[in-house]
Amino acid sequence: MNEKPNILLFLMDACQASALEEGGDCKTPNFDALSREGTRFHRAYCPSPTCSPSRASLMTGVLPHNHGVLEVEHGRDPDQCNLRTDLPHWAQRLQAVGYENGYFGKWHIERSQDPSSFGWSTSHVKGAGHHAGLGQGSEPSAAVDDLIPELTRYHEGPAGYRDILHYGVSKTGIEKRYPHFTTSEGLEFLQKRKSDDPWCLCCSFSEPNEALVASEEVFEEYKVEDIALPINLRDTHEGRPGLYERQSQIGAGITDEEWRMARACYYARITELDRAFGLLLDYLDESGQRQNTIVIVTADHGRYVGAHGFDAHNFGPFEEIYRVPLIVSGPGVSEGGSCDAPVCLHDLCPTICEWGGAEEIDVPDSCSLVPAMAGEPIERSGAYAESQGTRFSLTQRIWWQGKWKFAFNGFDFDELYDLEADPGETTNLARMPEYRYTVERMMREVWREIRETGDRAIEETHYFSMRMGVVGPDV
Repeated sequence: MNEKPNILLFLMDACQASALEEGGDCKTPNFDALSREGTRFHRAYCPSPTCSPSRASLMTGVLPHNHGVLEVEHGRDPDQCNLRTDLPHWAQRLQAVGYENGYFGKWHIERSQDPSSFGWSTSHVKGAGHHAGLGQGSEPSAAVDDLIPELTRYHEGPAGYRDILHYGVSKTGIEKRYPHFTTSEGLEFLQKRKSDDPWCLCCSFSEPNEALVASEEVFEEYKVEDIALPINLRDTHEGRPGLYERQSQIGAGITDEEWRMARACYYARITELDRAFGLLLDYLDESGQRQNTIVIVTADHGRYVGAHGFDAHNFGPFEEIYRVPLIVSGPGVSEGGSCDAPVCLHDLCPTICEWGGAEEIDVPDSCSLVPAMAGEPIERSGAYAESQGTRFSLTQRIWWQGKWKFAFNGFDFDELYDLEADPGETTNLARMPEYRYTVERMMREVWREIRETGDRAIEETHYFSMRMGVVGPDV
């Protein structure tokens, strides 16, 4: 057997961290078992709450302002929102030291749809085309055609907007739906290998995002009436940017019962992913490769599903869309480990390179988590993320430190939340005089990150109309 570990990355789309935590409503026995065997990171944050920039950061280890993909890539013209090709990807670094790499499922990183250009020797990806249609999302047409009417809801209006499928239950079984297709391709990649070289497999999913369509067989495992609603479902957004109140108006007509249905379908989709993940683990066990394989379960970002009165994930600084699951097991990873320090999704880039003995990707934007996997303390003072919005542009930079969370907003007033006293993030402290010192201190940290990571567009804002910070970039 090779000395380098194999690497399996199971990458979900829009999965809340809380959905995979113990004591919740979501049923994930295989993810739970992995957590017991490895280490769970309770405060892992994505670099952006939008697919393309977050996935591009995962691959390159740098923040969106450095890799160039600021929004969903397919929503812009050809000369906009392009991945900078001079940046190394961790798959390329692994390939250079002998890894055979396979990528299957959702790409959504850049426009070529050609993973072979980025270190993936074998791949089959789906691009943005699966978004076409009247809100059918990522589901094959059979799953949408087989929807059970009384368990389905379309979101309608205002005038001029197409009706979009919000949630539904389909008679089409999970074996005919995308998670099964992607997993099967990943298994085929592993089964057909004839080399003793180490391998890296990424199974990437559109689920549980998109229209919340679940198979009837899995949906029936949930009692809708028992599904807990978010504590901030009816958030009034008082004292916060007006954009949030405007966002909540989009779903204002959704009843509590309908939100419970949406969340039940969302959880059922995650349960389907859990089953798909179990097939991969079964193969690793049966083939004798489990002991030499590092297994990573994570997501590109989260999803609201009713939190703060929102759905989707593109606007707001809240935990539901920024905090993602991160569970890792394998050689060198503490069994039953738990890490409460803030880490970033794109820290996986230098981490994977170190695991594989590949050339280091040394950037100020991210750092290796290999020591943390072994149970050593993390010395980083906080976590940082950025958002440019998507299609509707805005500027937001976020800093987590201890119990505090600060959002620097270039489009409205800033936000400060005490995550211990206010886990639902319903009380903005930023404009209260008694928190002025904390706001200034957190803003200084934001400017430090901006300087260190070369975010020039924000750092060079001394012009009169751009003096948005409570303190400026030269502090």
